[in-house]
Amino acid sequence: MSDIPVAGDHRAVPGHLYGVGVGPGDPGLITLRAAGLIASADVVAYHRAAHRESTARRIAAGHIADGVIEEALVYPVTTGTTDHPGGYYGALADFYDECAERFREHLAAGRSIVCLAEGDPLFYGSFMYVHDALREDFPTTVVPGVTAMAAASAAVGTGMSRHEDTVTVLPGTLPVPELARRLADTDAAIVMKLGRTFDGVREALRQAGVLERAVYVERASREGQRVLPVADVDADAVPYMSIVVVPGVDVRADAAGRAAAYRELAPAVGGERAAGPGTVHVVGLGPGPERWLTPEASAMLARVDHVVGYAPYVARVPQRAGLTRHASGNTVELDRGRLALDLARGGEDVALVSGGDAGVFGMATALFEARERAVEEDPAYGDVPVRVLPGVTAAHAASALVGAVLGGDHALVNLSDNLKPWEVLADRLVALASRDVTLALYNPRSRSRPDTLGHARDLLVTEVGPQRVVVVARHVGREEESVTVTTLGDLDVAAVDMGCLVVVGASSTRVTADGRVWTPRSQDQR
Repeated sequence: MSDIPVAGDHRAVPGHLYGVGVGPGDPGLITLRAAGLIASADVVAYHRAAHRESTARRIAAGHIADGVIEEALVYPVTTGTTDHPGGYYGALADFYDECAERFREHLAAGRSIVCLAEGDPLFYGSFMYVHDALREDFPTTVVPGVTAMAAASAAVGTGMSRHEDTVTVLPGTLPVPELARRLADTDAAIVMKLGRTFDGVREALRQAGVLERAVYVERASREGQRVLPVADVDADAVPYMSIVVVPGVDVRADAAGRAAAYRELAPAVGGERAAGPGTVHVVGLGPGPERWLTPEASAMLARVDHVVGYAPYVARVPQRAGLTRHASGNTVELDRGRLALDLARGGEDVALVSGGDAGVFGMATALFEARERAVEEDPAYGDVPVRVLPGVTAAHAASALVGAVLGGDHALVNLSDNLKPWEVLADRLVALASRDVTLALYNPRSRSRPDTLGHARDLLVTEVGPQRVVVVARHVGREEESVTVTTLGDLDVAAVDMGCLVVVGASSTRVTADGRVWTPRSQDQR
């Protein structure tokens, strides 16, 4: 990167490559620095389609000096259809290599190049590919520009995000189910790259339950700008560079306020709601793979109005029309429970999702605690029905992975000391190990608790010795699944993280010649 000043002198330096954002369309949105560089460049370059002029050049036309060398970089393909052996992306990769070589000749000759970029050069811009190819060999500078999404949100005139809202920028070229899921999992969104994808984008907006607040913007900041509801747009007339804006909702931080706002915004499902409260279904999703989701849980998720939960678990629920998703962080279990209760009290059926089995260190207990507190405020919360649907536990999935290490008496212990003091946890570990009970240790080690597992191992070694069999199962049931069979004395604590479940066997636990691990049911089999 260059060490030239970013303010004051806006003249282009010989042999220097500039990626200059010229904004979304209105020439008045070109920055002062961009205007100075364009006017003093030896070479002005711009990308364009074969069938039309460059929008970026049209925006910058008033600043381009007479006699300047112009490099029109014409795309070989603008759709996914090509006979290139590498397909669409292969054709573009070759094209960007050709652009880089054209630039290299000018730069080697000492000419400055200003490559114009509509909007911002590094925001879905073609310049970044040439920049990547040349930045190690020549000085380069990127001059930011006003993005098209900034102009589109300004045209809509509604706040995009408030408080801790998340704004997600999405390409309309995503498959409809994936686009719907991502739209449902964010507070506000910008969808770009429309054109022929528009029908799919509109369907994804509908499935995500946000179609009613989605706004279409065409030619943002330019003459002929159009702003209208997405539902009213003629799909046959949508250009590629148009944008959909999904503004966030001004919802207060308290759970009751969130529930009321979502009920007002979400379309009614299945006609009139019942007079009484809905039901909170606490659903265990299992450790990970879809095949381990029970038919009962799958059927429930297919018919509820809302899904509430920790964001990675909510993401595992397929998006569909009429489903509203409420994803949150990992440390607000009671808030999630209260939101589920508020939604159900308003007549909605809600799935409160949890990994593994919801009743094993999961959301079921958090919900009952949230309901107990809510009843203290208003006894009517006691009338909200709660149903817990079981799921495959991580411990028993891990046991099956290695054989039957939990085949005898066993205990499930959460090594997190967030909700109980270490002294209590240590006392329980020693008591269980001294009674020769196999231990499945959840949440064994995290960044905030790097030493807990080491302390637990040291306690157990003192109590039962270093030779007890240990199984470390990582990401059970998922693509990155792995398992390690070792002993307490050889356990590599540093290699364990929150994606692992650690099982400490009983004195009778055995390891077969082929690496299978099992614990006899009879205490006589030693």
